Amino acid sequence: MPPSHASTSDSKPAAPSGGVQSLERAFDLLERMADAGGEVGLSELSASSGLPLPTIHRLMRTLVLCGYVRQQPNRRYALGPRLIRLGESASRLLGTWARPYLARLVEETGETANMALLDGDEIVYVAQVPSKHSMRMFTEVGRRVLPHSTGVGKALLAHTPPDEVRALLARTGMPAATEKTITTPDGFLEALDQVRRLGYAIDDNEQEIGVRCLAVSVPNSPTSAAISISGPAGRVTEAATERIVPILQQAARDLSEALTGSGTAG
Repeated sequence: MPPSHASTSDSKPAAPSGGVQSLERAFDLLERMADAGGEVGLSELSASSGLPLPTIHRLMRTLVLCGYVRQQPNRRYALGPRLIRLGESASRLLGTWARPYLARLVEETGETANMALLDGDEIVYVAQVPSKHSMRMFTEVGRRVLPHSTGVGKALLAHTPPDEVRALLARTGMPAATEKTITTPDGFLEALDQVRRLGYAIDDNEQEIGVRCLAVSVPNSPTSAAISISGPAGRVTEAATERIVPILQQAARDLSEALTGSGTAG
């Protein structure tokens, strides 16, 4: 999972020449609000951003008027509902931007390639390029599944603090999709340890019997994202895993560069 904006933004380089400083500050405040859970007070924003309170108040008042922030009865500020539409559109585009990289994965591995996001407590698949083989995978764009039974779920949660993982699992439950599904929090945390050690996640018949999945997170993605390949266990063998994982990791790095550099002005 990429580090939070708040942990890195204080060392951001100065605004590029020609940038609109007030816009940059407004978006910085929105990202800080998201990092803080969506609701903050002005003093918290001032402390984290280093901006003076009058400046923050002026920016927040503008964001409230535009509907991107709302002021709560307790005087704190929360992310506003107009952001939902922007986020949904951006999520759809994220899948579109990923498709060429997934297509390359299919060409190089022969297996179905997927991209997934963590949306609340669920995994949502936002892009897929199917294998040329006839066997159909369980995944499809728009499908939602619980994280504990998927490779992408493990990849996305590998760097989440254990207490947050336990809280998520308590909310969702851990139903068994197959007899191989991990159904205890301790077992899932052990699996996340393995992801951190290996640098990739495995779903070994845990979501669908006969199907193995290999997944990695997309580093520094604007939103937590993972890509994966899935195929029959008879093809995605241990030997195939050794060949496929470096291809998958390179695709994630290339996609990361495309996503983080796509908004740079020329």
